Amino acid sequence: MSHEHKKRQFSSQWGFVLSAVGSAVGMANVWGFPAKMGSYGGGAFLIAYLIFIALFGTVGLAAEYAVGRRARTGTLGAYEMAWGTRKKELGRAGGLLGWLPLAGSMCIALGYAVIIAYVLKAFAGSLTGELMTADTAAWFESFSLADYSVIPFHAVVVVGTLLTLLLGAKSIEKSNKVMMPLFFLIFLVLAVRVAFLPGAAEGYRYMFSPRWEELLDPMVWIWAMGQAFFSLSITGSGMIVYGAYLDTAEDVAKLAKRTALFDTIAALVAALVMIPACFAYGLDIGAGPSLLFVTLPRILQDIPLGRLFAVILYVAMIFAGVSSLQNMFEAVGESLLHKFPKLSRKAMLVLLCVVCLGIGLHMEPIFKWGPWMDIVSIYIIPIGATLGAVSWFWIMRREDLMDEAAKGADKAPGAWWYNLGRYVYVPCAVILCLVALCMKVAF
Repeated sequence: MSHEHKKRQFSSQWGFVLSAVGSAVGMANVWGFPAKMGSYGGGAFLIAYLIFIALFGTVGLAAEYAVGRRARTGTLGAYEMAWGTRKKELGRAGGLLGWLPLAGSMCIALGYAVIIAYVLKAFAGSLTGELMTADTAAWFESFSLADYSVIPFHAVVVVGTLLTLLLGAKSIEKSNKVMMPLFFLIFLVLAVRVAFLPGAAEGYRYMFSPRWEELLDPMVWIWAMGQAFFSLSITGSGMIVYGAYLDTAEDVAKLAKRTALFDTIAALVAALVMIPACFAYGLDIGAGPSLLFVTLPRILQDIPLGRLFAVILYVAMIFAGVSSLQNMFEAVGESLLHKFPKLSRKAMLVLLCVVCLGIGLHMEPIFKWGPWMDIVSIYIIPIGATLGAVSWFWIMRREDLMDEAAKGADKAPGAWWYNLGRYVYVPCAVILCLVALCMKVAF
């Protein structure tokens, strides 16, 4: 292993896990999971979700870590390596296919940066007290329906996130060692506060008392599968680059399970804040973005120390958003460095900044970034995730994938692991992709 590659590695297991969890924990957890749980069966949805998390965490996530480590590079090099194991000439075709999931990372980052800019504006409004006295619906519309309305916040988000990538894995790891523990702590504090709201108990009953007949509804399983897939960031791109920064002594299966566990805890803690609060106030849990910027601020206006809780809520949201955005940028940036070796990391970060702000500033209203994110989520991300699943379990030589997954493991994964990936995980990815494309559903 080259000295340069060692310099790029995560320094500890927990540093890696916290960074991977940071990538996975984002809007998909904080409003996506509670919204889908609230809309698709409550406890029944939770059961289906946990089944898919166990499957995807054990197989899909571990495979992406292993492939990244095998290639010692991110998306483009990983696809080239995987396809090249089958036949050398196929490597180039694989490298070309890798551009699609990589484009998904960049496209989703453009819209994601706008959402975090909204969160940063809400944080500023909480600090000044403006958000505590405003008509929250009118306040939200004042910038979400206007062009170029959050430029300063947008610039801070993009530039600030890119600065955390300056030293690669080292700075990603250091920032997530701060952000992720604080995220969990803040949401636990909020969950305790929400527990004292009159009517919150109804929310808990809805979350943890499954109506078994709901499990007969195929859409409960489809939505749970989609939420599990994208909550773990198994998109055929992002988690590969973190795997590329793993030492061969690390057990990818064990790290994948830890990532899935903490990602699930984050989703549940977020739901313990959102769902009981909405039940307490008779509000719609499936409200999407307005849940964060209209519904919750309205609740916080009515409770003691609401301003303080608003501040800590949006701090946690900023941490969740930035840690996910880090992964999207790093996936794209590392592949550019791999493709163009003469490009320096600083130049790459400047390029990403120019592209992200150059395009993103023109799509700040929700009626622009909303459809953009839907298109990316319906077409690019599901196809990219399916390409990844097929590439690892049907194109890449079984011996190469199994060999990499066995490195650092106390017990090498058996044939059951590979067969589960090939005959269960891959069909799940294909089904999800077909549902997204045919039904035009953005998971």
